[in-house]
This record gives sequence, structure tokens and C-alpha cells, in this order.
Amino acid sequence: MATSIKEALRRWEEKYGMSASEATEVQLCFQWPPIEKMDNSLAALVKCEKLSLSTNMIEKITGISSLKNLRILSVGRNYIKNLSGLEGVGDTLEELWISYNLIEKLKGVGVLKKLKVLYMSNNLVKDWTEFSKLQDMPNLEDLVFVGL
Repeated sequence: MATSIKEALRRWEEKYGMSASEATEVQLCFQWPPIEKMDNSLAALVKCEKLSLSTNMIEKITGISSLKNLRILSVGRNYIKNLSGLEGVGDTLEELWISYNLIEKLKGVGVLKKLKVLYMSNNLVKDWTEFSKLQDMPNLEDLVFVGL
């Protein structure tokens, strides 16, 4: 049985002795059993600027559209297949760490208007034309795509 976001947040609050809704940085990495689904429980993280959900079993990005302060999203080492679900943070997200997933296409990356850092190594992108989707992202400064 997977760990829910709600349960992971409860554990986090217990560990740090504070409400997750007050935190600017929340790490829910390597939960056991692993988190399989991002959901609307993440909406409680109203002050969160950096959210880490790495090393779980998440298949898609959801539940973050109301996180208006989110600047850094770390979801490396999961089972994410595409970049959909980022539309709601397109005006604030500056860094996306999404290496070691199952992404084949960069469709949806264009909504990230403020993105400066994209760490996307060790995914399944095989078609070089996918990288043309990065042309319309003038703020990109740091890219990692090794191991594709």
C-alpha cells in the first residue's frame, strides 16, 4: 500500500514540529511505502517555495496548481511520463528537477515562462526535435540532459 500525500505531510509535520502550510521548503522524498500519487492535499502548502518529492513512485504531476509561491519542484527518480500538470505554476516555477523518470517528449515545457533550471537527465527522450521546444524559453540558464 502506498503512502498518501496527506500521510506524508502528517509525518513531515510530526518530524519538524510545525505546520506544513507555514513551511517554505517541504521534503517528502523517499517515503516508505513510496508515494504513488500527487493530489490536492498539496494545496495546503501555501507558502512552499521548494517542494521535493524525489525517489517515490509518482506517475504524473498533479495537485500543485494552487501553489503560487512554488519556485523549485524536485521530482527526480519517479515514474513520471510527461510534463503535463505544470500549467498552474507556469508563472512562478524557476527550477524543475525531473531526472531519472520516463519522459519521452517535452510537450508542456513551454508553459514554464520563468524556468531558469531544467535538470532532466536519464529520461527517455529519443527525438532531437523535442529540444526545439526549449527555444521559446528565454530565461533558461542551466540545462542537463545527459543519459537520454
